[in-house]
Amino acid sequence: MNRLFAVTFLFFAFPAGAARADVLESAAHGFVVKSTVTVAATPDAAYRAFTQIDRWWDSEHTYSGDSKNLSLDPKPGGCFCEAMPDGGGITHLVVVYTSPGKAIRMTGALGPLQEAGIAGSLTMELAAAGDSTRIDLTYGAGGFYRGGLDQLAPIVDSVLHGQLVRLKNYIDAGSPQRE
Repeated sequence: MNRLFAVTFLFFAFPAGAARADVLESAAHGFVVKSTVTVAATPDAAYRAFTQIDRWWDSEHTYSGDSKNLSLDPKPGGCFCEAMPDGGGITHLVVVYTSPGKAIRMTGALGPLQEAGIAGSLTMELAAAGDSTRIDLTYGAGGFYRGGLDQLAPIVDSVLHGQLVRLKNYIDAGSPQRE
């Protein structure tokens, strides 16, 4: 149980990076957060990079402690999954919509939200912006959470924004770490 607490803490403790992040709506029963970055790539290249989730996702925000255990199968019914060293695994999200170079949508509850029976939907939308691409990442979650989901909205926003900044760094500089 201590490992689960540590993973929960790490999931919510990631600081926000540069770019734009917003809590669009927040209430006791749910929230919607949105982050936006612009990357130096075409929409198709940015989409492909997103699907290489094991290369840019922060290992601190995994149950196994290693992002190399992550995979994303970008087709309807595909899984954003994590293999565990003991042979087990975790389904983080399930792909429900995909349009390469334009958007991908996945449903599920991220991290410790799974334990609360929360339903969520994460959508990444891409739009050409000259020689660059604007990426909008929106996550909406709803359901019952002791104390109210509104208290988690800014934390989840920060975590997802941090992941999107890592994707931007991976696309722009070849490494999710800031140089």
